[in-house]
Amino acid sequence: MLFCCPDDLGTADFITEEEKKLSGTTVIILIAFVFYLAMMIVIGAVYMKKTSSSEDYFLGGRGLNAWVAALSAQASDMSGWLLMGLPGAIYSLGTGQIWIAVGLFIGTVLNWVCISHRLRKYTIAANNSLTIPAYFENRFQDKKRILLLISSIVIVIFFLVYTASALAAGGKLFNTVFGIDYHIALAIGAAVILCYTFMGGFMAVCVTDFVQGTLMLVGLLIVPLVAYFMLNGNLGDLLAQSGAPGGAAFLNPLENGERPYTFVEIFSQLAWGLGYCGMPHILTRFMAVKSEKELKKSSAIAIVWDILSLTAACFIGIIGRAYLLPTVLGENGASSSESVFIEMINKLFSSHLGLPFIGGIFLCGILAAIMSTADSQLLVTASAASEDLYHQFIKKDADSKEILAVARLTVIVVSVLAFVIAWNPNSSIMGLVSNAWAGLGAAFGPTVVMSLFWRRTNLTGAVAGIVSGGLTVIVWDYIPLAAGQTLGSYTGLYSLAVGFAVSLAMIIIFSLATKAPSKEITDEFDLVQKKMAE
Repeated sequence: MLFCCPDDLGTADFITEEEKKLSGTTVIILIAFVFYLAMMIVIGAVYMKKTSSSEDYFLGGRGLNAWVAALSAQASDMSGWLLMGLPGAIYSLGTGQIWIAVGLFIGTVLNWVCISHRLRKYTIAANNSLTIPAYFENRFQDKKRILLLISSIVIVIFFLVYTASALAAGGKLFNTVFGIDYHIALAIGAAVILCYTFMGGFMAVCVTDFVQGTLMLVGLLIVPLVAYFMLNGNLGDLLAQSGAPGGAAFLNPLENGERPYTFVEIFSQLAWGLGYCGMPHILTRFMAVKSEKELKKSSAIAIVWDILSLTAACFIGIIGRAYLLPTVLGENGASSSESVFIEMINKLFSSHLGLPFIGGIFLCGILAAIMSTADSQLLVTASAASEDLYHQFIKKDADSKEILAVARLTVIVVSVLAFVIAWNPNSSIMGLVSNAWAGLGAAFGPTVVMSLFWRRTNLTGAVAGIVSGGLTVIVWDYIPLAAGQTLGSYTGLYSLAVGFAVSLAMIIIFSLATKAPSKEITDEFDLVQKKMAE
């Protein structure tokens, strides 16, 4: 590992000049981290003064501008997976792993173009819904509040896993850079995220996400470009020297490691894109934009950000394999492949260029990716627990300030539970994200799409869709039904693709087999359709 803690160096009498240099470098990077974290907390404190109601806390009063909406949506979407999980997968197995990025890009485009405008109009028409569960309840006029209860529970369950993945990424970051014990690092990251989310709510989260999204993109573009020009030889030759799986096939997107890709594998990776239309922490950004004009701008900004960041993340995995030689990550005690971006920054800005503070800022980009997702997930979970469960089922006469207090308490509780889930330092960021993304996408995605585009969708169909989608993912990923293996492991088919298809089928079957929606519901649907045509 490039950096180590001063405490690990022994007494001053035995510290070499090189060790002094490294410890000094570590201090400079630490200063960059402290500066960045302090800035996030200040933003939280500023917006705490402006947050006086639950609507302010959950949606910022629907006052987001185009840039903040776009970058906060994309930053909260991509998480530490973009800077650690995806580059690590490409580093280990080759460019065949880009199909996930391709699927996500397609999903991003379709989400902004087809879902965002319609959802914003419909949530306003449907009794000014503040959360996705509330939107479902109002859209289908669920008097018994079955949808509200089920969807809130789904959010709490899967977002616990999702938030845990972000905290685990933060722990690995601090551990790799500073040599801090993983569990201590985990606690530091969780505490800062908890602090500004607790204080400032939605606007604090969105403004910090804007800063974080900008920092992520700058780091993603600059680091692989500079590293490429500093390679000690031809890229192809260096990849071969690194023992890249498949040799020259490492750069072939149709190769998976040392063998050809199957159709199922490519389809499964592309299926990641299906998850977008079911992610509450992304969908709430659409709901919060202050105008249609701003939303159109947001769409263009988000799509450009997405294609640049995903492309750059893929190049980090490729160039990193050549640039880090003779070190091969994941072998002989070296850091795991998911640390490729961290190790590239360390080597590039501390060893080669002698600019550790700049390196520290770029390392903060990884922290930004982690925090921008965790804070959004905490907020959505808080909204589900306080607004959708507490207010609707426990204390119906609770005022806005009481709901706000419960939301902040929920942020604390969820942070602690996610901390416990992320406790294992060997947990895979990619694995945790994959399971949570599948669960949320399969449960909510088809229901969101059909509620916006199919007039005949009814309450029974929506309930069937959410339950069947979520349960399919759980069964597919966690229950060993095929010769001691899960169906996911046995077939190689991503659970999101299966869960999404099952949910969609159940919505159609149950909607057609039961009573049609009331005239009041269909009139509201027609009104939104009319507004979309204007």
